[in-house]
Amino acid sequence: MKIIYLIIFTLIALPLSAKVLISPIDAMKQSFGANATVVKKNILLKNEQAKKIQTNAKTKLSSKIFRTFKATKGSEVLGYGVLINKKVRSKNAVVLYLISKESTLIGIEIIAFNEPMEYIPSKKWISQFENISTDKQLNVGREIPTITGATLSARSITDSSRLAFAFYNEMLKAK
Repeated sequence: MKIIYLIIFTLIALPLSAKVLISPIDAMKQSFGANATVVKKNILLKNEQAKKIQTNAKTKLSSKIFRTFKATKGSEVLGYGVLINKKVRSKNAVVLYLISKESTLIGIEIIAFNEPMEYIPSKKWISQFENISTDKQLNVGREIPTITGATLSARSITDSSRLAFAFYNEMLKAK
């Protein structure tokens, strides 16, 4: 009986062995202040919303469910976080796009990275995702340079930024 429990536990735990680097709540508090109240919410898109977001982002949606985070202090909205889970090579990376109430990307935080760690972008490369309007369409090789040896990571994070911007502009902006 113990062997059966061990096998079941192993099968359940294996997919949970992602390399989690920081929790989304902690990333939100680092960006919007330790005293900020952070609330997470899952949003299910309607078909029309999903099509519009996919068209505006110029990249395919892998899910119509988005996890968002809203940072507030009292009744004032400080900003939002949009969590995007996207395949890099054969495994996924989870990135939190931190957007101010002024519709500016203030930065990104890699929450989990399941590829080998040598494919994770450097802090310097990640810093390119600061102070960018959500109206921009970022592309690898144009606005964002590629990363030698980690081109797929660069493409995944940049494509996901367009999804986060399109989602924010459609669902969260001025709401």
